[in-house]
Amino acid sequence: MTSSKKLKLECNEIPLDLSIKKNCNVICEGDENATIDSNNLVFEEHKDYATDDNLDDSGVFVIPAIPPLPINLAEKLLVLEQALNDKLKNIEFYHPIAYVYRPLEYAFEVHSMYVHKYCHSAKKILFLGMNPGPWGMSQTGIPFGEVNMVRDWLKLSGDIGKPFKEQPDRKVTGFACSRSEISGFRFWSLFRDLCGNPENFFQYAFLHNYCPIALMDAGGRNITPAELKGPEQISLYGYCDDALVAAIKLLKVQTIVGIGRFAEKRAQTVVKSAGLSTQIMYIPHPSPRSVGNINWNEKATKRLKELNLLQFFTQ
Repeated sequence: MTSSKKLKLECNEIPLDLSIKKNCNVICEGDENATIDSNNLVFEEHKDYATDDNLDDSGVFVIPAIPPLPINLAEKLLVLEQALNDKLKNIEFYHPIAYVYRPLEYAFEVHSMYVHKYCHSAKKILFLGMNPGPWGMSQTGIPFGEVNMVRDWLKLSGDIGKPFKEQPDRKVTGFACSRSEISGFRFWSLFRDLCGNPENFFQYAFLHNYCPIALMDAGGRNITPAELKGPEQISLYGYCDDALVAAIKLLKVQTIVGIGRFAEKRAQTVVKSAGLSTQIMYIPHPSPRSVGNINWNEKATKRLKELNLLQFFTQ
């Protein structure tokens, strides 16, 4: 007789390929709804997997293999991002890094809204940033997440928590932050002017960061992934490269547009090593610290036209 009990999946981790390991332990709890529920990921019990005869005295049995979880694309991307965030915790950062901000944890509510609202289908184009800035994603949980653009144009808001260890001059105040991230404002205002509304941008594109954590020294200076040395850099690149491959496959990305040269180079390395056919392009980074970047919106628009991508972002 087929069991009609609730199955609670017990796995050590969800790998970046989004598949669940074989031989996962499953605990059966009395419930008329036969589902597996792990981190809000649900699928129906297969009648051949769970039977009363397969349970031992403790109610624990081993499933030989579990089919892919039929969750939507947004949830799959969030699982991938959370898996990467967890893997990056394995890296022990040394001097000069004194602070590590993980907005996928303390700003997950808003980040999850972003993914669910704007990433529910395959994306032809993936804009790729480097990692969170102190006044952007570190505050809102959104890549290049300048507070006003996130709230007023993307129409996202919510509760933002605090990092485990906070730098006194880089405090996270969420949507109460009075500082404007110029890079984020420039990026999103460009596509606001081109697209009119966010739906026109996200119809073909999505914005994603290569690395989801922010690194700072004791004084609050931002330390980019490119500045890391030795084992720290090797480990971080390894984890983030694997996650990027998984994201490309998941979203069926045809073109990656690196925002700046770092993102472009990492994408080139990842695509080549994974044997993917994804095209790699770049636009200049909108940072005000970049030389000759005063008219960034004009330069970026010209660059999109040269890449034959401007057509995807017209109203």
